[in-house]
Amino acid sequence: MNGSAADRLSALLVTRRGLLLALLLGPPLAWFGIVYLGSLLSLLAHGFFRLDDFSGQIVYELGLSNFREIFAPANLDVALRTITMAVAVTLASAAIAFPIAFYMARHARGRTKAMMYVAVMLPLWSSYLVRLYAWKLLLAKEGAISWAAQALHLQGLLDLLLAVPVLGGPSLSFSPLGTFVVFVYMWLPFMILPIQAAIERIPPSLLEASGDLGASPRQTFRQVILPLAMPGVAAGSIFTFSLTLGDYIIPQVIGNSTLYIGQVVYRQQGVAGNLPFAAAFSLVPIVVIIAYLWFAKRRGAFDAL
Repeated sequence: MNGSAADRLSALLVTRRGLLLALLLGPPLAWFGIVYLGSLLSLLAHGFFRLDDFSGQIVYELGLSNFREIFAPANLDVALRTITMAVAVTLASAAIAFPIAFYMARHARGRTKAMMYVAVMLPLWSSYLVRLYAWKLLLAKEGAISWAAQALHLQGLLDLLLAVPVLGGPSLSFSPLGTFVVFVYMWLPFMILPIQAAIERIPPSLLEASGDLGASPRQTFRQVILPLAMPGVAAGSIFTFSLTLGDYIIPQVIGNSTLYIGQVVYRQQGVAGNLPFAAAFSLVPIVVIIAYLWFAKRRGAFDAL
């Protein structure tokens, strides 16, 4: 009896593929819809409430005051600064990652390739905070980078960089430049691996055909390799851009008093207790990332994920 019931169930699942698909995808989609999207929508719903200035309690009355406050000059400045940093980190990561990924995909073999994979992945095996505070020590005024600059007689160049109003500060560990350097270091592996995968998928026959048609190595790179590797660049940029946009720990540890979106949300929710404004301001990176994902999808990023 049990065997016949199992046979009937098996036949039912084979003949009705939709039922099998529903059984497989139902639980994870339910978790995604209820737990993840439900909690996210609940958070964003708080953006329509407000905080009573006198009692410090949330007033559950619908309104748009928090969303109007987003467009205050100070908040717009925070949003623009964060987006600019995310774009700069993404561009720098792509510029550094592409030659590394190209060498890994086209030239490295055997043990060399394995060692390069380990070198790229090794930072991800250690604690995020350990790496961050290690960079805090490296970038400090008495740290290894300042010592190396003095030893190489480059202290004047370092002081010149730190004197730039937008980039500099008392030291690299208290400057937007230091924040930028640590962001690039933290997210670089997330850019290297998608680019490497995209380049590795390029058929060697295309490169041979390009050479047979008389193209120089430079023309082959520009007209064959680079366009086919762009989905990998776009895929890696999704990680570097979104991770920079939402991070609040790196600017808190490395950098001066300038604020980023993640810091504002953290302080409004954790320190000021203003959950409604924190929820409303959380909508800014969500909208920016949705727009960026739309752009990345048009560049074929999801084909390289």
